[in-house]
Amino acid sequence: MSKDIYESPLSSRYASSEMKYLFSPDKKFKTWRRLWVALAESEMELGLNVTREQVDELKANMDNINYAEAEAREKEVRHDVMSHVYAYGLQCPKAKGIIHLGATSCYVGDNTDLIIMNEALELIRGKVVKVISLLRDFALKYKSMPTLGFTHFQAAQLTTVGKRASLWIWELLMDLENIDFQLSRKALLGCKGTTGTQASFMELFDNDIEKVKELDKKICEKMGYDKFYPVSGQTYSRKVDYHMLSVLSDIAQSAYKFANDIRLLQHLKEIEEPFEKSQIGSSAMAYKRNPMRSERICSLARYVLVDAVNPAITSSTQWFERTLDDSANKRLSVAEGFLAVDAILNIYMNVASGLVVYPKVIRNRIMSELPFMATENILMDAVKAGGDRQELHELIREHSMEAGKVVKEQGGANDLIERIIADPAFNLSRDDIEGILKPENFIGRSESQVTEFIAEYVDPVLAGSAAADEVELTV
Repeated sequence: MSKDIYESPLSSRYASSEMKYLFSPDKKFKTWRRLWVALAESEMELGLNVTREQVDELKANMDNINYAEAEAREKEVRHDVMSHVYAYGLQCPKAKGIIHLGATSCYVGDNTDLIIMNEALELIRGKVVKVISLLRDFALKYKSMPTLGFTHFQAAQLTTVGKRASLWIWELLMDLENIDFQLSRKALLGCKGTTGTQASFMELFDNDIEKVKELDKKICEKMGYDKFYPVSGQTYSRKVDYHMLSVLSDIAQSAYKFANDIRLLQHLKEIEEPFEKSQIGSSAMAYKRNPMRSERICSLARYVLVDAVNPAITSSTQWFERTLDDSANKRLSVAEGFLAVDAILNIYMNVASGLVVYPKVIRNRIMSELPFMATENILMDAVKAGGDRQELHELIREHSMEAGKVVKEQGGANDLIERIIADPAFNLSRDDIEGILKPENFIGRSESQVTEFIAEYVDPVLAGSAAADEVELTV
């Protein structure tokens, strides 16, 4: 790697080799050639003056790209598509005259972009499913472990570690649904010509409308698609790019939420992301264990959330049948959006596979807050033991205020329970109080909610996505 030329960190540091290849020049130009073969073969099958020998010659050189000739030609003509048509023709002298017949640049450019985005979204899908699988195991393992719940990051009622993980999974399932919807409507531009009217193909096929319509179908079938856009200008609607990046934004939002929760939990020392044996947390403070993976997820996710605005603006500012102010922006926003989400999911998988839980810290925090939460239960049992409900309510209020002062003003431990045990008005022993103060009595349906959620919503998704087992967890 050259040290004196800028390189995107998404390429050099974060994204996977699989995703980087999808947006590489090699993938693009090989797909161009596949499209040229599909066009030529379809035109031959529909009766144009294209021979089997020419098609076979094109196929024989489909993956053997002569990049040097293409690059040299582009310096002369300043047109990437025509440069590659020229270079392909050098390798295929018999087919030279029929390459790109009737097509415009967007035939290869736009169809290739659609193919690459759909393949990239398939790759993203596999990683989302893998994260769901990892969190599923975590949720089941800790489905019954009580933990302090928070609203406004203030102590609230108890939940369980596994129940909290189910919230992370649920958002990813919503994202997966959006991924599947987007993939369900994938289509190609087909071969529409310079303004989308297919005029050039009407000329080639002597105004035979049925053959022109069949050309679209044949090309799509040869490229593995069963749908094409029914109408277009020269390009497919740039709303497709917006839909794609909106899905990526969904995933980034979910990952951001998860990573923020982990950062807060690591501050509380309840749950930590993986920390390698030789990992350095700080250049100055050697004792630190910073949540750097989760922070990186948040950092990249923030980029994706903003990046998703790009195709919205691009789509809304297209002029009539085509304008070229989409091109430079599109090259950046779409590719970098996919690379960023790929990187986010790589880190997400790594963190989810190695979360470290500290049960004693979690229980200590519960017990520092549970006495306040248990006051209603204590009141009921004290009334059953013969106490006066109104009198006991006032006593609990007074004891709670005093215990709160000890915690907040003196920095001491919560001594509310000791105060209640010492107050004869309650007529409750330590054993009575400890029987009330069992955290598992305060988690509601957390455990059964997790079990039901996994069985009814998560496992059916995983059962239909076995390929997730093959996804690597490297960062």
